[in-house]
Amino acid sequence: MRGSNANLTMGISVFTVLSVLGIIFAIISKKLWFIITGILLNGSVLVFTYFLLLAVGISEP
Repeated sequence: MRGSNANLTMGISVFTVLSVLGIIFAIISKKLWFIITGILLNGSVLVFTYFLLLAVGISEP
C-alpha cells in the first residue's frame, strides 16, 4: 500500500531485518572489501531506519 494507508511499522521492521542480515553476511564473508562496503551501506540503511522510526514516534500522539 502507498500513501497515508501504508503500514510504516512493517516497513521499518523489514528494513531493519534486511540491514542486520546484510551486516551479518558481510562479516561472514572473508574478503575485506565486502566487509567494509557491506557494513557501510547496510549501516546507512540502518541509520535511515532509525530516523524513520524516530519520525514515526514523534508524529504519533
